Amino acid sequence: MSWVTKTLSSTLGRKLVMALTGIFLILFLTGHVSGNLLLFKGDGGEAFNMYAKFMTTNPAVKLLSYLTYISVIGHVIYSIALTKLNKSARPVGYAESKASTNSAWSSRNMGILGTVILVFLAGHMYSFWFQMHWGGIPIVNYAGEEYKDLYSVVNVAFQQTWMVVLYVIAMVFLGFHLSHGFSSAFQTLGLNHKKYTPAIEAVGKFYCVVVPALFASMPLYIYFTS
Repeated sequence: MSWVTKTLSSTLGRKLVMALTGIFLILFLTGHVSGNLLLFKGDGGEAFNMYAKFMTTNPAVKLLSYLTYISVIGHVIYSIALTKLNKSARPVGYAESKASTNSAWSSRNMGILGTVILVFLAGHMYSFWFQMHWGGIPIVNYAGEEYKDLYSVVNVAFQQTWMVVLYVIAMVFLGFHLSHGFSSAFQTLGLNHKKYTPAIEAVGKFYCVVVPALFASMPLYIYFTS
């Protein structure tokens, strides 16, 4: 067994993978929400459709998308491994638990939050990512160039009440997941300092509210303005 395998199979190694993949996914969410803000532009979807084509055809972006898939899979696998390891290390619970006073609700329920987000992600990718690549999406023409009209797919999807409700609920779960994961990732990487830790925690609190809120605002905007 090589030192790499030993490291990645250790508790510390698994936490390190969780932290690195978590930070990468945070960066991905930042880019994703920034691009999706084009839904608010009010140009009939032209800018959003151009953005969608760029994101699915640019070689550099495609490479980043593969890294994103790997990060999601790695994050899920290692989270399951760590959960099992923690349970095996303490198979019998304490006689009296005061978890609610010792830790935040999100930190105690990261597994549940992550599972809900994973289920949402699977549905989200089928509804939009799969449809963009292999679905029968209408074609629009801008300045003599053809584009898949993903905007129309998004617009139709977010006129359905149940989908909007589920999307908003999923973003609430994402916010709770990020509220613990953001600071936890930096802590795992050893980036703790009395001078910088408060700033990291402040940025994390801001991020876990603003980014999910922006994502949630998109289906709400389309639902109430279409």
